[in-house]
Amino acid sequence: MTIAPGEFAALYGPSGSGKTTLLMLAVGLLVPDSGTVCFGGEDIGGLSERDGARYRLRDVGFIFQSFHLADGATALDNATTKLIGEGLSLRAARERARPWLERVGLSDRAEHMPAQLSMGERQRVAIARALVNGPGLLLADEPTGNLDSKRTRETLGLLRDVCHAQHIPGLLVTHDAEAAAFVDRVYTLRDGRLNSGLDSDLAAASL
Repeated sequence: MTIAPGEFAALYGPSGSGKTTLLMLAVGLLVPDSGTVCFGGEDIGGLSERDGARYRLRDVGFIFQSFHLADGATALDNATTKLIGEGLSLRAARERARPWLERVGLSDRAEHMPAQLSMGERQRVAIARALVNGPGLLLADEPTGNLDSKRTRETLGLLRDVCHAQHIPGLLVTHDAEAAAFVDRVYTLRDGRLNSGLDSDLAAASL
């Protein structure tokens, strides 16, 4: 699999096929048994622990299937996590993060705690957090699983537009066949094989 800068690709596959494992390899949290995973010409599997952590902080925008929000922080402060990690002051980080909360439709929920947010709102906080520092690679693991159909379309459109506008590669793992309308390329992972295009059986099963 090769994803070019500015390309937004989708990966489909049944449960247990290895989709999330592939994302873990791309983010450098797993090392492949054979072959290589490269970003910007560099082998991710060969990075030191320190360089791997820097790669995940600065280069990767990762949207987890589970949100991983800090319970004791507001939506706005949760969105600043990566910026604080890069050394920005809390004030500067909040100024950078607030427009992203607005882009995901949460401008009026910025000061709410995660417990005060719906599941879909928490997911949108996680999306803002992933994008706030302008990553060079976008990885999304079922980012619309907790969103209604309207928010799903808006979110997929936002992710696509970010990849196109910022000229970064993006990979979306999803079960939703309708997401294919928002991506530039589709892959299917099934029975240990990666194929181009959407498997017709999987497409029918998701309808």
